[in-house]
Amino acid sequence: MLKSEEVFKPGAFPDYTYVSRKFASPNISYELRLKQALKISGCLTSLIGPSKMGKTILCEKVIGFDHIIEVSGADFSGNADFWEVVAARAGLPYQGEFTITKNIKDEYQDEGSGRTEKFVLTKDKVINYYKEKNYVLVLDDFHYAPDEKRLQIAQQLKDAIRREFKAVVVSLPHRSDDAIRQNADLSGRLSLINIEPWEEQELKEIAIKGFKELGIEISDAIAKNIAVESLTSPQLMQYICLSICTLLESDEKKIERIDESVLKTAYCFTTMNFEYQDVVKVMTKGPNPRGKSRTIFETKDGKHLDIYGLLVESLAKNPPIMSLTFDDIKERVDRLIKPEGNKPGKQALKDSLNKLQELLTGREDIYRVLEWKDGIVYITDPLFLFYLRWGRES
Repeated sequence: MLKSEEVFKPGAFPDYTYVSRKFASPNISYELRLKQALKISGCLTSLIGPSKMGKTILCEKVIGFDHIIEVSGADFSGNADFWEVVAARAGLPYQGEFTITKNIKDEYQDEGSGRTEKFVLTKDKVINYYKEKNYVLVLDDFHYAPDEKRLQIAQQLKDAIRREFKAVVVSLPHRSDDAIRQNADLSGRLSLINIEPWEEQELKEIAIKGFKELGIEISDAIAKNIAVESLTSPQLMQYICLSICTLLESDEKKIERIDESVLKTAYCFTTMNFEYQDVVKVMTKGPNPRGKSRTIFETKDGKHLDIYGLLVESLAKNPPIMSLTFDDIKERVDRLIKPEGNKPGKQALKDSLNKLQELLTGREDIYRVLEWKDGIVYITDPLFLFYLRWGRES
């Protein structure tokens, strides 16, 4: 009998709950589109979509574990040579030493002695090795590479794909992917694939398929509730379903169906896997006020918050949405405050959003959870928004 951790896999390939998705138009699957892109010689595939949307899982499904070589943009944060990293991930020594042994013996030379020489592989040999093994390089989280490194990588890939080196670059929207998509040198040599956020029905299918494998009944209403809280992320859906199983298994009773009463506990329980506590603290505190006092607003539930606290609270409110217009934010903030209380003006909110963006951009990657761009707040990490909604209740 299958175990719940074999069915629901948040951090690995979901053998039993893989869901094939299709473009709205034309009506073809993402798998078929990626296969098509990889068949085009001399082209680089650019795969772009929101975080935690299954982009890497799609590559693993289409390419196969025997032929996929995964590298992260974070691997190039130092002075690492691009081809050295690419070679090492494929198990190919890029540089090293070898000993040349002489077979001729004389009175001055011991048997088996020789000289040691160093070697460094050329880019051409790495490319040829990938072609011989039918490997495909998947450069995940390309946005994590520094700006200057992204440009260097784009230049290296431009030359490599001309020699039929196969590569897929995976990145986020609203991040700087100009090094690939707006690179004039790559014009006409790109296969562009945009991964859309998951629809509610697609997410529900994960729960329905998974619980069926476990012999557990789940209603359409409960599956829909979980799908809404999964914030378009299949990874988050897997996390929540596994949390539900873990909670119910702790009762040591045979699980026959999922009851709605377990959902809130499961949501809070799931957030224990996510480390966003410091991120929320930094956002709520805001930038250094430099001795100036901030206006405090009283909310309907009795909290006393400054403008940054209000912004954080507004993001967490219903309905859970991954992108909010400025008008949405203003309306949510106003609804938080007591009817008779003063409300922050539009310019004050815009200034605070600008400062909040600067504050998060200057920190480690885990803090880059939203982007304020062109009058819209984009939540770039669904796990963060889920934590914001449920993590502070656990």
